[in-house]
Amino acid sequence: MRIACLGGGPAGLYFAISMKLRDPAHEIDLFERNRADDTFGWGVVFSDQTVENLMANDSVSGTAIRDEFAHWDDIEVHLRGETIRSSGHGFIGIGRKRLLAILQERARELGVDLHFDQEASADLNAWSGYDLVIAADGANSRIRTAYEEHFGVDIQLRKNRFFWCGTTKVFEAFTFAFEDTEAGWVWAHAYRFGEGLSTFIVEMAPETWTKLGLDRMEQDAAIALCERIFARYLDGHPLESNARHLPGPQAWLQFRRIVCDRWSYRNLVLLGDAAHTAHFSIGSGTKLALEDAIKLAEVLNRPGLSREQALDEYQAERNLEVLKLQNSARNSTEWFETLERYLHFEPIQFAYSLLTRSQRVSHENLRLRDKPWLEGVERWFQSKAAGRAVNDPAPPMFAPFRLRDLILDNRVVVSPMAMYSATDGVPNDFHLVHYGTRAQGGAGLLYTEMTCVSPEARITPGCTGLWSEEQAAGWRRIVDFVHAHSRAKFCLQLGHSGPKGSTKVGWEGYDVPLDTGNWPVMAASDTAWSPQNQVPRPMTGEDMDAVVEQFVAAVRRGDRAGFDMVELHAAHGYLLSSFITPLTNRRTDDYGGSLANRLRFPLEVFRAMRAAWPAGRPMSVRISANDWMGEAGVTPDEAVEIGRAFTEAGADLIDVSAGQTWADSRPVYGRMFQTPFSDQVRNEGGVATIAVGNIYEPDHVNSILAAGRADLVALARPHLIDPMWTLRAAAQHGHRGVHVPPPYLGGMAQLARNMARDAELKP
Repeated sequence: MRIACLGGGPAGLYFAISMKLRDPAHEIDLFERNRADDTFGWGVVFSDQTVENLMANDSVSGTAIRDEFAHWDDIEVHLRGETIRSSGHGFIGIGRKRLLAILQERARELGVDLHFDQEASADLNAWSGYDLVIAADGANSRIRTAYEEHFGVDIQLRKNRFFWCGTTKVFEAFTFAFEDTEAGWVWAHAYRFGEGLSTFIVEMAPETWTKLGLDRMEQDAAIALCERIFARYLDGHPLESNARHLPGPQAWLQFRRIVCDRWSYRNLVLLGDAAHTAHFSIGSGTKLALEDAIKLAEVLNRPGLSREQALDEYQAERNLEVLKLQNSARNSTEWFETLERYLHFEPIQFAYSLLTRSQRVSHENLRLRDKPWLEGVERWFQSKAAGRAVNDPAPPMFAPFRLRDLILDNRVVVSPMAMYSATDGVPNDFHLVHYGTRAQGGAGLLYTEMTCVSPEARITPGCTGLWSEEQAAGWRRIVDFVHAHSRAKFCLQLGHSGPKGSTKVGWEGYDVPLDTGNWPVMAASDTAWSPQNQVPRPMTGEDMDAVVEQFVAAVRRGDRAGFDMVELHAAHGYLLSSFITPLTNRRTDDYGGSLANRLRFPLEVFRAMRAAWPAGRPMSVRISANDWMGEAGVTPDEAVEIGRAFTEAGADLIDVSAGQTWADSRPVYGRMFQTPFSDQVRNEGGVATIAVGNIYEPDHVNSILAAGRADLVALARPHLIDPMWTLRAAAQHGHRGVHVPPPYLGGMAQLARNMARDAELKP
């Protein structure tokens, strides 16, 4: 096979090497526009797994690279004069120039023809003599751009500005240094990669970049300014740039996140950064490129595989790995882009948040890396929660939390889950067993399902209600059991189904109207949930007054039933949500239009409820923080204002959910996928939050809490299948502070012993 590799970076070189190793008969020409020793960038960071892949593919170049690596284990975070240092992270770095030299030497040795200082044509017709053309010419690939309509290219320009420098100051730890200037915060990512050399990346928000005058400053002046800002870390060593050919402002880059729907066209194949990019803050661009090269060479040389099949497998396998890293990189990028959100944290929590920003590193992963450091974080968290020094570390999920006069034993919440098992709104023996069992499972806070304030407020005929004294008596029975046999606190969630009412129970069809016996529905406007659902009646002033009275009456019954807390359901497309989201609120009166107007009626309901509820007991509000409809619906930025508005009205906690407000929305699902909304509402809005959404492991809960992304964490489906989820988590961590019902003490002790034994047996 005759192959042209366009681009002489690690991707192109390593692909050429990998092809020659599998079949020396391949004729490979590599074309690079720069000279052999030109390079842009300083150090390259690898993981241990990447090194293993290199060794398995080519032990010769792998050994040469491995032998020149700089190794370090520590990360240092510098903030406001404090240094937080943790260990066990296992970084490996090498200079990019040295890496290229090793790969060039190996490629020549294997018979690859290297052509430097030669511009490669972006016209495929110019390469008609080659069987394959490999576009390995980086993120700014000219040949990909020439044929981008065939690749489905999506380029997202991230907002922060960064300058890739080097220095002779050797950083023994991977260093993050944050400095507050008169124009805003500026920070550096610094790490050593060779004898006497370190990478030093300076980053800042675009507003800071402009205020510092860097948009008008030549490179020498910009470098001198950065040296002054970071003088305490550089110890007199200069910063150096290898982009001197660029005018000053152009040396400051904005990261370009690249995604391609297709990685090949005719005989042209994309490789490495030409096909995809991952933000420098997780250091995986070169790793992805090298692993792309290995996979592409493998499938192209596998007997019996056509070229089309080979390229399909190449993209399918590598795209999955790329997406995983790009998701992590997006999380990391957004953390730095929203840095102001976390600057009020104490340095130890700030460092923890930074270390876990990508969600690739979790609480228990940090325990494996540096147990003493993590236990220090846990002691800090427990001490802050208790308001006094706590010497024994315990996972954050087992810290107490206070809401007015209510104190929760821990931060685990049994989320509201519709059971559809009531008759005429009256909770029965099923509900007694359901809630009683979960209360005994150790969670600090237990929620009812959405309990409806009138017969017409029900979602389905099976929904519970609190519009009658019979229902209140049924709830009183359950509340009394929960209080007598557990230490869980019990929260009553009240709501009105609005346009999503009069439907079948969940297992007969979600949001499907009843076959018979439908009742009329109402909402902010006459916008149906879907074509098959009823068109709701737009609410009148009289309707609003009646609904307020229904919520107040339900709150008073909830008080008499003994509930510890009340939550107003203002999410998921139900009645109050239909006012908040502009997708369904088409009103032209004082209850429609601006966010303040759209919040008017939900706030009227909440204030009336708050006035009827005892002052010492807390209230929360569930919101949909993202309609998943872009700027047409509620956005996370708007959710911050929604959270603030309810907090100012007396809410103690914002239960941050998302979506279910518009039938045609396109949510982006994933592990902990709604937690970023809780993070934003909490840390930009300055309010307490609950995180929800695909959270299912104790590790998730502890990571969310310690990183300050929420104050409480709610789990739904895990508690459906395992009512004792919290007790099981306590046993897993060897934590004895959680309340266990006396009849279950023997089982808890046995579970703890079994888990301890299993942990010891793990390799």
